[in-house]
Amino acid sequence: MTSTLSGNADDNRKADPVASASPVGDRTKQRGRPGRPPKNKWASRSFWLRHMQQWHWISAAISLVGMLLFSVTGITLNHASQIDASPTTTQLEAKLPAGMLALVKADPSVGKAPVPQPLADWIKGRISIDVGGRPAEWSASEVYVGLARPGGDAWLTIDRASGDISYERTDRGWIAYLNDLHKGRNTGLAWSIFLDMFALACIIFCVTGFVLLKLHAVGRPSTWPMVGLGVAVPIIVLIIFVH
Repeated sequence: MTSTLSGNADDNRKADPVASASPVGDRTKQRGRPGRPPKNKWASRSFWLRHMQQWHWISAAISLVGMLLFSVTGITLNHASQIDASPTTTQLEAKLPAGMLALVKADPSVGKAPVPQPLADWIKGRISIDVGGRPAEWSASEVYVGLARPGGDAWLTIDRASGDISYERTDRGWIAYLNDLHKGRNTGLAWSIFLDMFALACIIFCVTGFVLLKLHAVGRPSTWPMVGLGVAVPIIVLIIFVH
């Protein structure tokens, strides 16, 4: 009896190819079946979210100190008339020796040109003022060198007849210094390049922040009303109060 049942079961498996197929074979066939095409990673929300978050924090880290500085100096500039300043003035005098005076008399009578390097070295050694390479205004009576700087002003003159040197420097304090950094006033090429890089980092920070707002806006209904408020308030203030 047992052999008969076993034979019938074997016959049934041979007759039914679907039942005789192994599970491993089924999985293999299922893997081989064509499914839905993979999503384009450029269209994936997770792709953009990951990269926008990365660039957002990188630009935030780069611009953090500069943004804080410019925010504080924005307040001080807005209230500049209400902030008392006590400028300090420093004056120095010297007289050129005959050899240096000859250089002043021999150079162009009028126009703009740097002072001769030997003369610039002598002035730096005598009164610790560096005028080398700076443009100077030459007239028939004197040589004028402007030494403008952030947070103050300075100038140096040389009398072409007598060789008398006069130097004056005015310092308006640290707040004026930081305000001039904000405006890029008399700060030189290096600071100008830094301002361009800082502005680029701020643009990246704002653009990636906007994209992140868009990606999270579905779960935060107040996102776009808040963005609209940020756009509307300055426009309303300009229209009503600024003429």
